[in-house]
Amino acid sequence: QVHLGESGGGLVQAGGSLRLSCAASGDTFSRHVMGWFRQAPGEERKFVAAINWNGSKTWHADSVKGRFTISRDNTQNTVYLQMSSLKPDDAAVYYCAAVERIGQPNIPTPSYWPYWGQGTQVTISS
Repeated sequence: QVHLGESGGGLVQAGGSLRLSCAASGDTFSRHVMGWFRQAPGEERKFVAAINWNGSKTWHADSVKGRFTISRDNTQNTVYLQMSSLKPDDAAVYYCAAVERIGQPNIPTPSYWPYWGQGTQVTISS
């Protein structure tokens, strides 16, 4: 069992930057693939980024490539999402997720991730 808690959301101007954090507790953090998803009002939850257990592999959605970067610190049991060049379309509730094992093709699918945080709101002003 992994317990996740996001922080760092808020209001930012378009073009600005924000860093989200997700602190994990419970089962061994370093055994888990970690991910970020987002959900805008009226839309499905969508994949943003994921990182493998030691940070040697990352995956980013095409919509955020070059602007967002996922990273992790296993000594702090924390995963981060650095967001830059933010656009109005990036506004959403951002969720942290964890899974112990997952096939690469399944990474973007929320139903394959068993552990979720409560989410943090990101609002973009234009």
